[in-house]
Amino acid sequence: MTNGRRTDTKVCQSCGRVMTWRRSWARNWDEVRYCSSACRRRRVSDSDRQLETAILELLAARRGSICPSEAARAVAGEDDWRALLEPVRRAARRLVEQGRVEITQGGRPVDPSTARGPIRIRGVEP
Repeated sequence: MTNGRRTDTKVCQSCGRVMTWRRSWARNWDEVRYCSSACRRRRVSDSDRQLETAILELLAARRGSICPSEAARAVAGEDDWRALLEPVRRAARRLVEQGRVEITQGGRPVDPSTARGPIRIRGVEP
């Protein structure tokens, strides 16, 4: 606690964004896994896991970074990839939390919870 307020944080298991403790979660903070009812409904599906795998495979195949649209195209093909852009960003945020990738803008790592606009995804050196 700082100044009488809790400063605990967790990462949403669905979207990968940082959640800060809320009074409404006081009774069950240890069990909270999702930041919103939308994330609780969405959860992590098989297609989300496919996107994570596509990101990691694309990064393994080349040095440098990839655009989220490349992972979307790898999963959906050339016709339907645009609908997967936000799910790719969610998958990338989950991979950031696992320490497997980082999200960059202008070549510099950024906080995935607050990144707005175009991003790139690059692998983390072991």
